[in-house]
Amino acid sequence: MKKPVVFLTRRLPAAAMEMLAAACTITLWDDEVRPCPREALLNGVAEAEGLLSLLTDRVDDELLAAGPHLRMVANMAVGYDNLDLAACRRRGVQVSNTPGVVTETTADLAWALMLAAARRLVEGQKLIEAGGWGPWYPMQMVGVDIYGSRLGVVGAGRIGQAVLRRAQGFGMALGYHNRTPNSAVEATTGATYLALDELLSSSDVVVVTVPLSDETRGMFGAREFALMKPTAIFVNVARGPIVREAELVAALQAGRPQAAGIDVFEREPIGPDHPLLRLPNCVAVPHIGSATVATRTRMATLAAENLVAVLTGKAAPSLLNL
Repeated sequence: MKKPVVFLTRRLPAAAMEMLAAACTITLWDDEVRPCPREALLNGVAEAEGLLSLLTDRVDDELLAAGPHLRMVANMAVGYDNLDLAACRRRGVQVSNTPGVVTETTADLAWALMLAAARRLVEGQKLIEAGGWGPWYPMQMVGVDIYGSRLGVVGAGRIGQAVLRRAQGFGMALGYHNRTPNSAVEATTGATYLALDELLSSSDVVVVTVPLSDETRGMFGAREFALMKPTAIFVNVARGPIVREAELVAALQAGRPQAAGIDVFEREPIGPDHPLLRLPNCVAVPHIGSATVATRTRMATLAAENLVAVLTGKAAPSLLNL
């Protein structure tokens, strides 16, 4: 029996490659670092029945027209703002993502950014590297306490709940904002539902974990930052366009919020001249929320499972509801 042809926009961890090779004929953009160029992507799907895409690959009408045999797009990401779901629906192409497997790892990073920003870790290292560490004095490199403070999480999905669970060990008062209150979140984390403005004005730390949508695009700007405490820490591990970056830069320069930890940006990748990198009160990392060996391997194998399942007539583990 002839194996279905699949196109991969990047070489994956060995476990995922082996799973795909057993059931499919693989074609791929064989570069582990450089994103698949648009022309190569359009050419790659010409004969393919399945596509395994990354968040850097735009799946739209143009791509679907270039791949008339496509039956399945397996996105190796939790978010799927790179996919035109309506276009996939019109053409009868099934779509999946990789939920669940990134939850704990991304929550860990949110906490790493929170603590690094609160205790000025990057600023401290740069001080040493610049030869500026002198004699100890009482207010040298002082930050703010996380233990016993108030945490507000915007977006109480899997990752938001994982961030809240970790806060229980830090003796924090917990609040969350969601489109609607969620009694299950409250029962498992002890968090209290708050309107967004109340959450922003009362929290010592604000962590953003909402998905990118028309509703959340540009959700955080000058107005929202002005509501925050001057001692607040702002953390974004969701998607860059949720925050109006120029307004975040201005807010950090004005000292409200006091500091930020940022994993995602409006346009990625950013360069060394990005304004946020010039601010001593911003910890910025290159979209590494899911970047552990175990999690990236689980993401790849789940994407491969989804792809193989659909192409062999089985139920996929995490199809998106189109």
